[in-house]
Amino acid sequence: MTRANARELALHLIYSRGFTGEAPQEAVDTRLGEEYYSTLAQEYRLYAEDAASQRTYIRRVVAGVAENQEALDARIAALSIGWDVKRISRVTRACLQLAMYEVLCEDTVPTNVAISEAVRLAKLYDGEDAAAFVNGILGSFARSLTIQGAE
Repeated sequence: MTRANARELALHLIYSRGFTGEAPQEAVDTRLGEEYYSTLAQEYRLYAEDAASQRTYIRRVVAGVAENQEALDARIAALSIGWDVKRISRVTRACLQLAMYEVLCEDTVPTNVAISEAVRLAKLYDGEDAAAFVNGILGSFARSLTIQGAE
């Protein structure tokens, strides 16, 4: 499984946790469990791939987003001038949370990759307008980190 596909699976888990309230570990174990995973493989090509090679990454980012959700949402709110975070669709918010977490905590993911992947996923799951919104928010986020690093 590629990292891009693992990221998409992680997005599914982050998004679904918003509805289920499951603990991150439970969500990963359930959704990546053989029985559940193989059932989804019949409906969705992503689940036809073996996720074993990316399981550690998926666990880490799903747990990381869950543990840092308040801080990530606060960053999203600060950058979403004129938007209440609760008005942002859940899937778009999950894309933003995942990308921000990757930029802040995943040393192996370059900022531009995290942003372009979030834009791709937002476009795939929420449309062109959501992708443009995600691109704008994450561009501002990346610039704010550059400014903070220069101080």
